[in-house]
Amino acid sequence: MKIYNTGPKLTVKKLNYRFQNLLGAPYRGGNAEITNNTELISPVGNRVSVTDLIKSQTTTLPFQSSSNISRIAASPDGVFLLTVDDNRRCLFINLRQRVVLHRISFKNPVNALEFSPNGTFIAVATGESDGTEVKEPASPGTPIRDGDDEVEGIGSGNVKKRKGYEGREGDLDEEGGGLHMLVVGFSNGVFGLYQMPDFVCLHLLSISREKITMAVFNELGNWLTFGCAKLGRLLVWEWKSESYILKQQGHYFDVNCLAYSPDSQLLATGADDNKVKVWTVSSGFCFITFSEHANAITALLFMANSHSLLSASLDGTVRAWDLYRYRNFRTFTTPETRQFVSLAADQSGEVICAGTLDSFEIFVWSMKTSRLLDILSGHEGPVHGLMFSPTNATLASSSWDRTVRLWDVFDGKGVVETFTHTHDVLTLVYRPDGKQLASSTLDGQIHFWDPIDGLLMYTIEGCRDISGGRLMTDRRAAANSSSGKFFTTLCYSADGTYILAGGSSKYICMYDVADQVLLRRFQITHNVSLDGVLDFLNSKNMTDAGPLDLIDDDNSDIEEGVDKQTRGKLGYDLPGSMPNHGRPVVRTKCLRIAPTGRSFSAATTEGVLVYSIDDSFIFDPTDLDIDVTPEAVDAALNEDKLSKALILSLRLNKDSLSKKCIFKVSPIDIPAVISSIPYRYLQRLIEVFADLLESRPHLEFGTFIDFRFYRVQMLSSAKFMVTLQKAITRTHQYLKETCSSNECMLRYLCSASSGK
Repeated sequence: MKIYNTGPKLTVKKLNYRFQNLLGAPYRGGNAEITNNTELISPVGNRVSVTDLIKSQTTTLPFQSSSNISRIAASPDGVFLLTVDDNRRCLFINLRQRVVLHRISFKNPVNALEFSPNGTFIAVATGESDGTEVKEPASPGTPIRDGDDEVEGIGSGNVKKRKGYEGREGDLDEEGGGLHMLVVGFSNGVFGLYQMPDFVCLHLLSISREKITMAVFNELGNWLTFGCAKLGRLLVWEWKSESYILKQQGHYFDVNCLAYSPDSQLLATGADDNKVKVWTVSSGFCFITFSEHANAITALLFMANSHSLLSASLDGTVRAWDLYRYRNFRTFTTPETRQFVSLAADQSGEVICAGTLDSFEIFVWSMKTSRLLDILSGHEGPVHGLMFSPTNATLASSSWDRTVRLWDVFDGKGVVETFTHTHDVLTLVYRPDGKQLASSTLDGQIHFWDPIDGLLMYTIEGCRDISGGRLMTDRRAAANSSSGKFFTTLCYSADGTYILAGGSSKYICMYDVADQVLLRRFQITHNVSLDGVLDFLNSKNMTDAGPLDLIDDDNSDIEEGVDKQTRGKLGYDLPGSMPNHGRPVVRTKCLRIAPTGRSFSAATTEGVLVYSIDDSFIFDPTDLDIDVTPEAVDAALNEDKLSKALILSLRLNKDSLSKKCIFKVSPIDIPAVISSIPYRYLQRLIEVFADLLESRPHLEFGTFIDFRFYRVQMLSSAKFMVTLQKAITRTHQYLKETCSSNECMLRYLCSASSGK
C-alpha cells in the first residue's frame, strides 16, 4: 500500500472563510444615496455596496435581502439604512455596526422610501395612492396603515420630494438641495442640469448609450450620481469642475473566469460581455478594462511576473495584456478560426497553450514570437481543462471525451499518459506540489490521480453535496433532479490540503483531500430572484403550459438592465445541463484561491464573491472602546477577573489572548465563566476550542462545550459543527488509540502478574 503525504493538516483558521466583498457588478438598478458627502450607498442585486469616495474603496455589506433590492434610504447622519426588495421586504440596518436591526414586510409594492431631515421619522409609500402621508405611530416600530398605503414611522419630519422617478421622457429628475437645480436623466443616456426656476440649461452631457435609471444629488449639491442598470455603470460627477469623482462599470453579463496575480493583490475577471477587467482586491475598484475581444472571455491567466495577463476567448484569439502600459502586446491566432475555452502557460512563461470548443485540439505558441509551434490532436470532445504541472513541463488536458491526457509539449512526444473516466470530464486542476491531479466528471465525482505513477488514488462523491435548489423547469423536487449535480470548476488550496468545487448550484463545497470528507458548504446567495435558489417551488405556479413565470407576455424578453434572450445565446451549455429559459440561474462558473491562501473568489451569477480569512476582514471593531486593549486583558487576569478577561479577548478577536485566558480558568470555575460569555461571541469561542482540541490534548475543554451546548445548538450547523468536526474526530481517534494501547498493556501486566 502506498501512503501519500498531502502536506500539513488543516487548522480551524483555514476553514474560517467569510464573505468580504462583491466585485464585478457595481450597479444593477434601484436608487442610490450619498451620506456624509463621502460615502455612496447603492444596491447590487440583493446586497448593498458602500463606496468611500475619498479613499476610493468599496465594500459590500455581509447580509442579503430575499430578492433584488429596489429602494434604499439612508438617515441624514449616515448611521441607519433602509432597504426594500422586490418581495416588499424591508431591512432596517445599522451601517456602522453592519447589522440588521429589524425586518418589516409590506403588503404592497413600495414606491418611495425616505428619512425625515432630522432622521427620526421614516416615510414609506406603498400601493397605488398618489400621495405620501407621514404619521406618528402609536408605539415605535408599529406600522401605520391608511387605505392602500403603509407608513412606517419612528419620529417626525417631512419627506424630500423626487419628481417623476420613472417618467416617460426624462427617466429621472431631482432637485438639488438649496441650490434650486434640477437634473434630468433621459432614456438615450443624456442628462441635463438646469437652474431653476428659469429652467436654464447649465450642462447637457451624454454619459451612456443606454437609459439612465438613477440620478441623485449629494447633500451639498456639488456631486451628481448616475446609474445605468443595463451597463452596470455607476458615476459620480462634480458639475462645477466637470470632472468624475467615481467611474465604475461592472460586467453586465455573467463572469466566466477569474485569475489572481502571483502577489494576490490583483484579480482579473472575464465575462460574456467580451471584456477583461482588472480589480484591486483591497479597494474593490476596477482600474482597467480591456475590450479588444469580439466574443465571450473563457479563460484568464496571470504570468509569473504579475505584469502581464493572458486571456482566451470564443473569438478565436488569445491575447496578452501589459498591465504597466495597459495595452495588448501579443495576439495568438490559428490558421482557421477556433473557439478557445481553456488556457495554460508553462512555469517559464515561454509556451502558451489553449484548448478548443469546436475542433477538440490544443494549440501551442511561443510567448516571445507569437508563432504557432504545435497542434496537439487526440481529444474527441471540447477541451475545457488545461494546466501545466507546477513542477515540470507536463501539460494535462481534460475533455468531454471522458479522458484526461498528459502531454510532453517540449520533447514533442505527444500523449504520454491517458486517464480514462466513465463520464465526461468537465475540468481538472493540479495540486500546487504537482504530485496530485484532480478531475471532475458529469456524474458528480471528483477523481484524484497520481500523475507520476498514473494511479487513481481516491474519489469523492459530490452529487448530494452540490445538490440543492430547484429550477422552475424541473418537474421533480430538487433532491430527485439529476440536472446540475456535478462540478464544473475546481481549485486546490495553497497547501493542497483541501479543494473547492462549484458548478450549477447555489453551493460551493470545500473538501478535505486526505480524508475525502465535506468540510463546509458556502451558499453563494439567498436571492430568490435567481432560479435554483429555492428548494421547493409553489405548486400553484405550475400550469399545464408550464410555470407561470416562464409563460411569454409582451415584455418577457426584456428586464431592467439585461436582455434575457441575448444572455442565453452568449454562453455554451455543458452536456446534460438545462438551457437558460430567460431567468438567471444561480451557478458558480469559476473558483480561484489566492496564492497566499488567505482568500478565494467565485465567479457567480451574482458577480464575483470574495471570501477571506484575514483578520483585517473579520475583525469586529464595533464593540471596541478605549478600554479594550491587550493590556486590559492582562490586568483582568492579574486581578483574577477571568470572565472579564475572556470577554475582552473575544472582543479583540485575538486567538492567542483568548487561549491565554482559557488556560487560567480552573475546572471548578468553568460554569461561571462560560455563562458570562455573550451569545454573539460563542462562535469565536468555539473556534478557539476547536483549535486547542486539534493542537493540544486538553480534554477539559469539553466541559466548556458541554455546559453551553444548549446555547450552541441555537447556532446554525454551518457555523460550528464544521469547525468542531475534524478537531473532535481527531481527539476521539487519539483517545481510542490511547485506550486501546492501555488496555493491551493492562492485560499484559495482569497476565504477567498472575503468572508469577
